[in-house]
Amino acid sequence: MTFFERVEEAWKNKGTLLCVGLDPRLPPGGDPELLYSQSMRLVEATLPWAACFKPNIAFFEAHGADGMAALARLIRDIPSEAPVLLDAKRGDIGSTAEAYAMACFASLGADAVTLSPYLGRDSVDPFLAYPDKAVFVLARTSNPRAGVFQDLPVGGTALYEAVAAEAVTWSDRVALVAPGNDPVSLAAVRAAAPDAWILAPGIGAQGGTIASAWAAGARDDGSGLIPVAARSVADAPDPAAAARALAEDLRKAAALSAGGRRPKRDQALKKRIMRGLADSGCFRTGDFLLKSGKRSPFYVDLRRVISDPGLLSAVANAYAMLAGGLEFDRVAGIPAAALPLATATALRLGKPMVWPRMPVKDHGTGNRVEGDFKPGERVLLLDDLITTGSSKLEAIAILRDEGLVVEDLAVLIERGRQGRVDMDAQGVRLRAFFHVRELFALCQELGLISDEQRRTMEDFADAE
Repeated sequence: MTFFERVEEAWKNKGTLLCVGLDPRLPPGGDPELLYSQSMRLVEATLPWAACFKPNIAFFEAHGADGMAALARLIRDIPSEAPVLLDAKRGDIGSTAEAYAMACFASLGADAVTLSPYLGRDSVDPFLAYPDKAVFVLARTSNPRAGVFQDLPVGGTALYEAVAAEAVTWSDRVALVAPGNDPVSLAAVRAAAPDAWILAPGIGAQGGTIASAWAAGARDDGSGLIPVAARSVADAPDPAAAARALAEDLRKAAALSAGGRRPKRDQALKKRIMRGLADSGCFRTGDFLLKSGKRSPFYVDLRRVISDPGLLSAVANAYAMLAGGLEFDRVAGIPAAALPLATATALRLGKPMVWPRMPVKDHGTGNRVEGDFKPGERVLLLDDLITTGSSKLEAIAILRDEGLVVEDLAVLIERGRQGRVDMDAQGVRLRAFFHVRELFALCQELGLISDEQRRTMEDFADAE
């Protein structure tokens, strides 16, 4: 079984995803045997509530050859039901990385290891050469000054978000590290990598809680997050009771999220997208002539999203969240602005895509709907935004005429009120990731618009 399969077994059979950190501290000249005995006592006390254990190699390396011998013995003696994640944070290339991988996996026998991604994929591939092992790549760390480098803007997104999105493409055995004591950053990493496993240090002594970490970082399938507790368990008067309490908190958090409550993650992704729309020029203020003939104090043009890969990825995540809980066979994008958005979303969801011809093609095959489909299949209709339902009604009619079932529409932005009324009249449920008023509020908060401009925009949107 792989590392992740064994962790999933722990979640299924023991009701825990908790990772217990093993950080034995000895003064210089201390007996290295205590490194082993202290760690094993903690393992034996917490095993019923631990999905895995994470020894930090530094506390063993500090005591030389005897310390490393104690680590190897510890890894060997930890019961096989709980895989070992070696916290080593290695990062190098070529033969050096190969040697590090051999040391961690072949010599010490760890099941997974933490790695630094600073040198790129070259530094990770030697570890992935071991087919039954996993790697945890540092995305955003929990230390106070992590943001000096990790928060640097790169192509409209933070560096750590770009690292997360890139690293998980290397292998399905690549997981990420994100801070359990920083729900906003944790939620951003989850948004960048919706399907990845995430190790979340910072629980307990560093201020993080299971509830906030789970709400921000768990996958939509109710798994995927491994909270780490080290000092809060090891230094507790009763480590077993401390681990048991954390495992119970995990089960409670999972039960709560199963009810659909993911506010921290939703808000973090909303802010990421709204800020991206402002930075990329998708949202502009001024005096604009609309298709309806009205003049608007703002303009939203989501066709520019395709020029920012990070923003496009975040938008696809938003649509994927809107699709949660819906039953459908295919994604249908409305031309033209929504086609690239629908394509990115279909790839994210692993669903096939179709799109209605608007207007209908009068040459060649004469197809009214492009793409493969069968009558009776359900489609999730997707568009960029909704003001009124005019273009949506045309698309719905074309799709339904071809025998497809259309009962759900997902849009990134809802502006005005008429669109929802029009969809209700057609028996179509509308899901919007946010209302344009939320975008106005953020822009004011960021100092991009004044109080007066916000009121003017809200009045215009409310009249639509």
